[in-house]
Amino acid sequence: MNNEVIVLFGAGSIGEAIVRRVAAGRNLLLADYNEAKLVEMKQRLMEAGFTVATIKADLSSRDSIKAVVAKAQSLGSIMGLVNAAGVSPSQASPEQVLKVDLYGTSVLLEEFGRVMAPGGAGIVISSQSGHRLPALSQADNQALAMTPTEELLALPILQPDVIKDSLAAYQYAKRTNVLRVAAESVKWQARGARINTISPGIIMTPLAVDELNGPRGAGYKQMFESMVTKRPGTPDEIANLAELLMDRRGAFITGSDFLADGGITAQYWYGNVAEVRNSGAQK
Repeated sequence: MNNEVIVLFGAGSIGEAIVRRVAAGRNLLLADYNEAKLVEMKQRLMEAGFTVATIKADLSSRDSIKAVVAKAQSLGSIMGLVNAAGVSPSQASPEQVLKVDLYGTSVLLEEFGRVMAPGGAGIVISSQSGHRLPALSQADNQALAMTPTEELLALPILQPDVIKDSLAAYQYAKRTNVLRVAAESVKWQARGARINTISPGIIMTPLAVDELNGPRGAGYKQMFESMVTKRPGTPDEIANLAELLMDRRGAFITGSDFLADGGITAQYWYGNVAEVRNSGAQK
């Protein structure tokens, strides 16, 4: 029996699409806070021929993440990590967004960076939202990238006078994800492992359906009209990129971020800026 392990945090559509491409013939460990989602995804994947274990996990808790690491190690050598977990600005307070999406992702990078097998690779699903912030100073970039994780949430740039709402928290969290991945990739390299981020645009998932039917829905639909695709993306399109990055074909790529958003960020900064910015579609 193959003793290689792939770990997926976040039992959602994008994560499932990725592991369907990279976990065949390996042990797959699913981690999510929602046990019902774990049960449903495990059943689908086992029926499709995958070997699957599950564990309830809280991305905002270091102890919980350590428990996932221990469970994964009990299954074999950890060759892959996919972090597709998190909360959206429509779901949580600014404090919760920062605790889960920013702090939790940083902990995950640290804890798995200590145990990845040589040749292993990881993907963090970030967001186009991180590309909506204006350029930060070099000092702020350095602080977000290099501050010890347990001190991150105390940084001046992450306090309520800067982070005034959940959307701002989400944008800063996703920008930090990209910076932390670049910084942590140096430590992963010492183990012979790689880690990258993908920053998707609007991808059709159950969460996106909620957003499209919510207060920002009209803005999203207006935004689609300015995009090369004229539509949102699909989980499989993100998974195609993730497969490349986790495969030997991507062996020369680490510490990098890949924006996959149908061109809307380019529109935001360099196209019909006022129309896209005023649409309210910021995610």
